[in-house]
Amino acid sequence: MPHKRLVLASASPRRRELLAGMGYEFGVIVPDVDEPLDPKGDPAAQAAAFASAKAKRAVEMLSGFDPAIVIAADTVVWRDEVLGKPRDEADARRMLTLLGGGEHSVYTALCLTDSETGETHQAVERTIVVMDTLDEAFIHACIANGEPMDKAGAYAYQGMAAPYVKGIMGCYYNVVGLPLRRLRLLLSHFDGSGPTDE
Repeated sequence: MPHKRLVLASASPRRRELLAGMGYEFGVIVPDVDEPLDPKGDPAAQAAAFASAKAKRAVEMLSGFDPAIVIAADTVVWRDEVLGKPRDEADARRMLTLLGGGEHSVYTALCLTDSETGETHQAVERTIVVMDTLDEAFIHACIANGEPMDKAGAYAYQGMAAPYVKGIMGCYYNVVGLPLRRLRLLLSHFDGSGPTDE
């Protein structure tokens, strides 16, 4: 466990719940970082760049406060193109139609930075998700519910889309938005123990 306090740089309630579930006490800060995606760019590299930008901005916002380990994360989805959060309902419908009936990859990048020393550790986790075809009735109900609008790829694995998931290969928590094992390994760098494996 790091000796300094933890600050989660995220507005995501799912990430807050997952981090709290690890038994950590932490503060929350929401960095104002724009996230323009290149649909044809490298998904892992883009997620890593966004997570790094969030961490950097959060450190700036914490200037003058007690030192902390900042935890920033960014999630993107890839199937034929890089998918972030939908722009509007039409974009959400397009994403859900694209993701149904095949497999896609979910990438979550983590960037942890010590606000006092600048020490930084980063990693990207990938999980493959296989989905049944998403029928029109489901897509309509999902959009009417509003669930897709703040989620990369326009769906929540643990939400309305759960009955359509055939299986995953990799970390479940990564799909929810915070790969917990990877986070534990990165945090271990700050208390001097370091990970035994990656």
